[in-house]
Amino acid sequence: MSDVSSPQSRTAPSAAPPVAPEAPPARRPRIRAVGASDVGRKRDNNQDSFLVDEDLRLFVVADGMGGHAGGGTASRVAVETIQAELRRSRERLPESFARESPLETSPLPDVLRESVEAACLAIFEQAKGNPELSGMGTTATVLLLHGMNAFVAHVGDSRIYLVRDRAIHQISEDHSLVNEQIKAGVLTPDEARHSQFKNVITRSVGFEEDVLVDLLGLTVATGDTFLICCDGLSNLVLDSEIGAVVQEGPIDDVPLKLIALANDRGGDDNITVVSVRIEGP
Repeated sequence: MSDVSSPQSRTAPSAAPPVAPEAPPARRPRIRAVGASDVGRKRDNNQDSFLVDEDLRLFVVADGMGGHAGGGTASRVAVETIQAELRRSRERLPESFARESPLETSPLPDVLRESVEAACLAIFEQAKGNPELSGMGTTATVLLLHGMNAFVAHVGDSRIYLVRDRAIHQISEDHSLVNEQIKAGVLTPDEARHSQFKNVITRSVGFEEDVLVDLLGLTVATGDTFLICCDGLSNLVLDSEIGAVVQEGPIDDVPLKLIALANDRGGDDNITVVSVRIEGP
């Protein structure tokens, strides 16, 4: 039986919970971004794709796999799908892009994850319908800048670095066999660079219907530079050398300088580099 209070014992209704303050409008710090891709010295076609979209503040590097036709198709579909999904999300959720939420409550990591998952399904379905594309897949390393926040979605062994205060930091983790061997103590980082298995990845976009996407968020500062690259660069050029090139000259020159350096060392794979600098608040 319910307990009904008498008029004398009735208490006043509790106060409504305080309304959370509205998130401030997203700032748009000045940025400079540039990308380049090269077939390298040993391959006859380029299976990499990249994106520099300063309107969305979206930057992607995808390194395809799966034969002459498959790899290039997979990387292209990944880049195009991720860009299209982000545009649709901005139309569907305008407040999420107009307002700057704290890192821990921002909806944008989920938006990024969903865009990579959509790319995975699109690639898988296209491969299923075309025997020539069977088994294709791609890496995908994605950077989205929003106000003074940066969000990263990552699958595969392409990399994203942050260069800050004259130090370079790899902020993605390689989904590769040799990285698993390094973590297990089987190989040293130097041995991994020369391993015959250095191109074997343990996670990719599109090879299977679903994919697990790594997500990361961080606050940016003026002077920060992000560098996204495929393993055609990172297998031949040391992190410290990448950091030195980023710091020594104009950001516009960075991709071509790093591509030239990798080609000077053999250029045994396609080489793709995107550099993004935060120039001001």
